[in-house]
Amino acid sequence: MQFEISKAFIEKIEYLIEQKDTQELLSHLGDMHHADIAEILDQLSLDEATYVIKLLDSEKTAEILMEIEEDDREKLLENLTAKEIADEIEEMDTDDATDIILNLSLDLKNEVLKNLKDRNHAQDIVELMRYDENSAGGLMAKELIKVNENWSITGCMEEMRAQAENVTRVHAIYVIDNRGKLKGRLSLKDLITAPSNANIADVYIENVDYVDVHTPAEEVARIMQKYDLEAIPVVDEIGRLVGRITVDDIIDFIRDEADKDYQMAAGISEDVDASDTIWQLTRARLPWLILALFGGFVAVTVAGQFESALTNYGYLFFFTPLIAAMAGNVGVQSSAIIVQSIAKGTLSGSIWKRLLKEVGLNILNGILLAVLLFLGAHFLLGRDYLVAFTISLALISVIIIASLIGTFVPIMLNRYKIDPALATGPFITTSNDIFGLLIFFGIAKYILGF
Repeated sequence: MQFEISKAFIEKIEYLIEQKDTQELLSHLGDMHHADIAEILDQLSLDEATYVIKLLDSEKTAEILMEIEEDDREKLLENLTAKEIADEIEEMDTDDATDIILNLSLDLKNEVLKNLKDRNHAQDIVELMRYDENSAGGLMAKELIKVNENWSITGCMEEMRAQAENVTRVHAIYVIDNRGKLKGRLSLKDLITAPSNANIADVYIENVDYVDVHTPAEEVARIMQKYDLEAIPVVDEIGRLVGRITVDDIIDFIRDEADKDYQMAAGISEDVDASDTIWQLTRARLPWLILALFGGFVAVTVAGQFESALTNYGYLFFFTPLIAAMAGNVGVQSSAIIVQSIAKGTLSGSIWKRLLKEVGLNILNGILLAVLLFLGAHFLLGRDYLVAFTISLALISVIIIASLIGTFVPIMLNRYKIDPALATGPFITTSNDIFGLLIFFGIAKYILGF
């Protein structure tokens, strides 16, 4: 049964902390799942949460810390000494430990590393710190089970037992040669059913998917999704097995990337949270709002070039919000599909074929929408067929141009290594608003002759 945290329970925990009743606190929290404790700490003050962290054993608090939001975790760690942080790091897998240490100040980072008792663990962390966080090397953990192709089945079982002490979960058994190069993987079934006098070389599977330390995280996610992998081995520049990435690591990466893309699409330039300071939130939002304001000035200037239309066909201006909105909406739809395809790695074929497909699709959509607009404009404008036709033709043109911009921009951004999610935000909306107004009044001027 899932544990539910009530207000009464939180008040009880706060009271026990205030009374420093450690025995009673341990009776409430000692056997609780680390994810539930993390949820409880989220509702306590910083000092109260720190008290609980220091009270529980490092094996449990190491897991709790990884469940807490990054900003809250950083504040908690600031209340701990270098030795206390090192005790937590000792209990973590190397990938989680590296993430924690990378967010510490330089001085504290060095102090924590000095306080690590397990020097092999410290060495592994230092090695992982040199990789880009968005690469396979930055995502991998060093904990894994590996066996030599020349070992016997009996010797392999003994060695695996020793290695398994440092591995939380065994996803796969990897086979290496005498130089440490990845050769393949070992099926647990084959290992159990093989004769005890057989060698690993007789039973291991040579076909194994892998990535190298510099493979981009997006590519790692695509490979693991395509082949439905729970874990994937990571090799260095010369093919030596150096780590493994598990599906939970990839899920965390995908979630973080989705959050960043969602915020970028909403016009937020930094990774922020609702609990951040007003200054942080302003700094993240203001750049795109300034861009939108500048775009608005440009749109006003464009409309101002057709001032004569206000005198002769004033009701055209009533349709400018509609035209601008349709341009923005179509552009965002087109760019969202392209960005999604890029993220999934399913975007293929030439850019010209993609643009022609968008043109065909939006000619159809534009005609259907233009018919509805023609009927509405026809009755609204008192049976003025020419003006209704002008507005409808402008709508078709705007939809086609907006879809081309929405398709072309993210493809080009991706080609030049710029996050294509940028193309689903205010950038694409503002540019399409401007082009939409320019096309609308341009067509109207040509047909109506003002």
